[in-house]
Amino acid sequence: MATIADISVAASINILSAFAFFVAFAILRIQPINDRVYFPKWYLKGLRSSPLQSGAFVHKFVNLDFHSYLRFLNWMPAAMRMPEPELIDHAGLDSAVYLRIYLTGLKIFVPIAVIAFTVMVPVNWTNSTLEHSNLTFSNIDKLSISNIPHGSKRFWTHIVMAYVFTFWTCYVLKREYETITSMRLQFIASEHRRPDQFTVLVRNVPPDPDESVSELVEHFFMVNHPDHYLTHQVVYNANKLSELVNEKKNKQNWLDYYQLKYARNQSRRPTSKSGYLGFWGKTVDTINFYTSEIERLSKEVTHQGVKKLIAAERLKIDNNAKYIMPAAFVSFKTRWGAAVCAQTQQSRNPTLWLTEWAPEPCDVYWNNLAIPYVSLTIRRLVIAVAFFFLTFFFMIPIAFVQSLANVEGIEKALPFLKPIIEKKVIKGFIQGFLPGIALKIFLIFLPSILMLMSKFEGFSSISALERRSATRYYIFQFINVFLGSIITGTAFQQLNNFIHQSPNEIPKTIGVSIPMKATFFITYIMVDGWAGVAGEILRLRPLIIYHLKNFFMVKTETDREEAMNPGSLGFNTGEPQIQLYFLLGLVYAVVSPILLPFIVIFFGLAYIVYRHQIMNVYNQEYESAAAFWPDVHGRIIIALIVSQLLLLGLLSTKDASQSTPFLITLPVLTICFDRYCKGRYEPAFVRYPLQQAMMKDILNRTREPNVNLKDYLRSAYIHPVFKAGDDYENNLVSEDEEQEPTLVPTKRQSRRSTPFSSKYSGSSQSLPYEVDQNLQP
Repeated sequence: MATIADISVAASINILSAFAFFVAFAILRIQPINDRVYFPKWYLKGLRSSPLQSGAFVHKFVNLDFHSYLRFLNWMPAAMRMPEPELIDHAGLDSAVYLRIYLTGLKIFVPIAVIAFTVMVPVNWTNSTLEHSNLTFSNIDKLSISNIPHGSKRFWTHIVMAYVFTFWTCYVLKREYETITSMRLQFIASEHRRPDQFTVLVRNVPPDPDESVSELVEHFFMVNHPDHYLTHQVVYNANKLSELVNEKKNKQNWLDYYQLKYARNQSRRPTSKSGYLGFWGKTVDTINFYTSEIERLSKEVTHQGVKKLIAAERLKIDNNAKYIMPAAFVSFKTRWGAAVCAQTQQSRNPTLWLTEWAPEPCDVYWNNLAIPYVSLTIRRLVIAVAFFFLTFFFMIPIAFVQSLANVEGIEKALPFLKPIIEKKVIKGFIQGFLPGIALKIFLIFLPSILMLMSKFEGFSSISALERRSATRYYIFQFINVFLGSIITGTAFQQLNNFIHQSPNEIPKTIGVSIPMKATFFITYIMVDGWAGVAGEILRLRPLIIYHLKNFFMVKTETDREEAMNPGSLGFNTGEPQIQLYFLLGLVYAVVSPILLPFIVIFFGLAYIVYRHQIMNVYNQEYESAAAFWPDVHGRIIIALIVSQLLLLGLLSTKDASQSTPFLITLPVLTICFDRYCKGRYEPAFVRYPLQQAMMKDILNRTREPNVNLKDYLRSAYIHPVFKAGDDYENNLVSEDEEQEPTLVPTKRQSRRSTPFSSKYSGSSQSLPYEVDQNLQP
């Protein structure tokens, strides 16, 4: 079990690591040759020019201004200078609200830490319960609730503090929810025209023997939304074509590399083996080989081939029917019309003509649009089972990590290591640093696995994929990292007590041991939250990859921009990690306040680092207008309820039966508060008010009365593979294309989807029901 000395060793290692990362970053960022790695966002915006293009030869690669090396921490105040409204214009609302998660942590835990150290630490410390017990403990555990004797009236202090911390947390959450809701509505009202404001994704279009999917979609919406329907784009399964295009691009990169290599040394043409990864197969001339491969792929991926695939829908070519999916992006003349369609049921059968807001074009995950809608439920069931087993079997490495935190267990399993382990420095390293870094290593590949699971489930947008992956990551960390570490760690530490005491005493032993696991989480916070955050700003991996690409493959400025790889926030990994710190802080605020300063340092350091990265590095793939905040709020509420229930269970093992009933009302009050926030603020994140949509439409018509919206939306949701072959332009030409279709042409022989008779069907019989025409504004 980690002692104060072990924690000091771990703190020294992590502080030195973080300082080394900051110094290395400060030196590397001011070198002209690394300018595109540490300021890619400004290059992508066209607001920064490369320092390699001017000055003396040496100055192009090395910064010789020695005064700049003395100001190696000046990036910290620079990161704080940009005001929030300017940051929103610069990086988007998603990035600004993501930073507010760290601010929320500071607002919650700084006052809690001050109160806890003023009130809770003296109450816990001035006892000697652990000294007279048979439990394994360290001096740092005397600061926890475990040092309070059974049945003591001092537990009333912990109950009162639980109420204080709960009310303060709810107050901060309400203020933040209110502020971010206002920011979201203001952002939506002020942002410029975007295709997703006018477009709805329609899925599960029913098959029709007489009409193609495109004709059926057009007919349905011209009948049911006659005054607002504008155009549509059918979804095609272009995954195979996309693979060919990516393969061609990859081979073109290799061809460029070998051509540059040959240009530098023309005495010998490059050769390689034609097999997998060049390890086996026939030896060939590499330039000729890749040239022939690109020519072969070019014949498969031709502009004519793309056009044939698009025309397959209209010509009803049976061979290409598999490429057309029963889904479409439907665009409307107004935001009001799109809002009505996206937020209402379109058919009497609730499983057909399913509508939802279309993600913005850069947010669409095109591969999943080709998945049949009927298979989504089965896919999600399969992934739920797979996730259960992944979570269950991950308990094995968690148990291994906890065994590292128990030196006595290592000495019993490997007695020949006892002379080495007993050395003070080695023992401090094992107990204070090794468990945290081991857990961090085991979690490296987890986000990638969870993202693959989310993709298999079939979500249609990158933002939805990241939110689902973040939810699973949070569940995983709650079960394995939090509960798993507590259970397995307690079992390892108190194994001797479990063996020699009666079963009735085991719950009490667990209740006392849970607060004592704070030392393990302190080591994890220092590894992940201190050194890990500092390592994020160094960007060592993108730095190496950029210089390798720049040396071997870059030929044009476009190639150099692609090599920069600015990255993005990574909501699917970053937000669950933050939520783990909220959980740890709220759970241990009452039972072991010693953990709180480490939490506060994490939130403060991470806020500065990620603010700098958002300003200068990250280029967010999409903009959801902070649609993720209800998830953030909900997980903090869950952490709050878990902390209350654990405190309730803990006091029940401490013979505090008279005081524990007062804690029962806390979870009830917290749940009521959450229900209030859901009813008051969450609708702004899931629905678009028709009033605001109409106001925005009127404002746009007044300012831009002659905008040709159809040309603007026609190519917005065409698959990127198709766009590669055509020169699409979003010109807003002044052209009035008002249409007043009185009859909707159709080739259908039946009339199950429309109340109007078709001029092609040869029938004039009326249906036994009428369409409600009162959908017009």
